[in-house]
Amino acid sequence: MKNSRENNLYIQDTTLRDGMHAIRHGYTLDQVRNIASALDSAGVNAIEVTHGDGLCGSSFNYGFGSHTDLEWVAAAAEVVKNAKLTVLLLPGIGTIDDLKAAYDAGARSVRIATHCTEADISKQHIEWAREAGMDVACLLMLAHMNEPEPFAQQAKLMESYGAHCIYVTDSAGALLMDGVVDRFKAMNDVLDNKTQTGMHAHNNLGLGIAFNILAIEQGATRIDGSLSGMGAGAGNAPLEVFVAVADKMGLPHGCNVFGLMDAADDLVRPLQDRPVRVDRETLSIGYAGVYSSFLRHAENAAKLYGIDTRDILVELGNRKMVGGQEDMIVDVALDLSKIRGTANGT
Repeated sequence: MKNSRENNLYIQDTTLRDGMHAIRHGYTLDQVRNIASALDSAGVNAIEVTHGDGLCGSSFNYGFGSHTDLEWVAAAAEVVKNAKLTVLLLPGIGTIDDLKAAYDAGARSVRIATHCTEADISKQHIEWAREAGMDVACLLMLAHMNEPEPFAQQAKLMESYGAHCIYVTDSAGALLMDGVVDRFKAMNDVLDNKTQTGMHAHNNLGLGIAFNILAIEQGATRIDGSLSGMGAGAGNAPLEVFVAVADKMGLPHGCNVFGLMDAADDLVRPLQDRPVRVDRETLSIGYAGVYSSFLRHAENAAKLYGIDTRDILVELGNRKMVGGQEDMIVDVALDLSKIRGTANGT
């Protein structure tokens, strides 16, 4: 096990990216400025800003944003003085040209995310970002859908393309404790010691903070969180809670816990039109192993077709749907509606 206590943790905030899902990608530019400024003042290392599905995610399939990615990034760049401004890119949605434009708008770090079995599609994006001098982290999403050893081989591919850091990304909030530990152990067995590892947790089973601590115990130095947990499903690990726990554990992180508390309660929670919490729908996401960003789409389909949201989420899990298949949510709702109609004799 690597000794992470020798190095300061790298705190990556996701309030202005993963948090987009929680409010249907609707942050105003002033909200971005206010939240980014508060995060920067509170000492986080990096602030991620894009549509919830990354650069160019604004679309009919994923949901349209209230502004463009470049407008959001430029707004954050106006106020961020110390933290690294970060963008998310999913190959197949965002392109290298989009990344170039984000760089010109002020981004100096990129997180390139693929499904946990598709690392090979990230090669050209990682290589361009490294050549541009960007900090490059990679997220292997829906980590529960690949066993530890093949998961680690995907991480090794990303390392070979030039990634500085590889994340265990529990997009469904479906992993259990040993699942997190085993994936980090497998990566530690194959990655170079210079390659960092990180944890992106979703809180659908209420384990987000615990997963961050387990990751640190396995040598991870980059930890994700968001103010008040603002994110898809039941949200990410709440950043202010994680930092409070880290303080009590004596972990080095450089953040002001009171500043994060204030930003969470004063700036972020009032924006939530649907509370970011573990409830029957978000718990069902972790239970079924479904992509957390499916939540709002599934709730819409449930209301339209008179189906329990949980039934839609469980069926999506049964069909092993992954990010990018949001268009199938309506199909699942229609299928369930027909089955229910047949059962009722209609």
